[in-house]
Amino acid sequence: MGNPDTPAYPPHMPDAQPGPAWRVSSETAPLREVLLCPPDHYRWIPANSIARRTLAEARQLPTMAQLQAQHAELVHAIGQGGATVHLIAPEPHLPYMAYTRDSVAVTQRGPVLCQLERPQRRGEYAFLIDYHARNGSEFWRKSNAGTLEGGDIHIIRPGLATIGASGGRTDRAGAEQMAGWLREEGWEVRVEEFDEHFLHLDVLFCMAAPGLAVACEDVLDPAFLDWLRAHGIRWIPVPYRAAMNLGCNILALGQDRVVSARESTELNAALRAEGLEVLDPALSLFTAGGGGPHCLTCPLRRAD
Repeated sequence: MGNPDTPAYPPHMPDAQPGPAWRVSSETAPLREVLLCPPDHYRWIPANSIARRTLAEARQLPTMAQLQAQHAELVHAIGQGGATVHLIAPEPHLPYMAYTRDSVAVTQRGPVLCQLERPQRRGEYAFLIDYHARNGSEFWRKSNAGTLEGGDIHIIRPGLATIGASGGRTDRAGAEQMAGWLREEGWEVRVEEFDEHFLHLDVLFCMAAPGLAVACEDVLDPAFLDWLRAHGIRWIPVPYRAAMNLGCNILALGQDRVVSARESTELNAALRAEGLEVLDPALSLFTAGGGGPHCLTCPLRRAD
């Protein structure tokens, strides 16, 4: 996928100083620090329905230079939004480590170590444990019931969350354990079941700004949409075909800014019509593998 003449990826930023207060209590509060992983060993692997379709239809594989260029666009967009980007070193045998959302989810009480379902990704946990330990970041909880992946965890606002449970990447046991920890803190949490064809809930739903989401009405249970409405959350509808190209998979930066893949032209126009500033890196090589801006980022700290 690469060649020896490919320019080196920009050097990793240094780890944060020991003892960071890494906390996230809202998906839409201003993003201050975020963890990404360079795609130095990224390649499409048949670990999800989107990647399998891509591999079946692909005429050629992306080069490392192409992957690094798109990832650098994402890093630049996040920087434009005012957040500090931290990079964890990629591991050769873990090509999907670039999707940092799934291994760890940071909550209002600190990081939660997730339990990944796919054999190709399970080894990521070790490097995330080491990374947080090296930075003085203690885990609040560690998933140990069923499976739990960060793409299914949505901290909508302080005191309100939803957790997807497809029975695949996150199963009911893992989702309920996570929901229980939040409920013990006084949060309202809805566990939302959906078909595992859609990988994670963030393929179908993401927050864009306070009170505003993007959602695939074609797939989501009407009862879930009613629940959102009852909590004062409206949404921009994203059709099925766009959702399967990771159209719903956006990253809220806070302060009326959002990162959305350049290829999501109709959604980006709708977001701008809502008064949001859309930062739109080209990410087609990653969405083809099953992950967009939300999947490629693990927020470490957001403003209160």
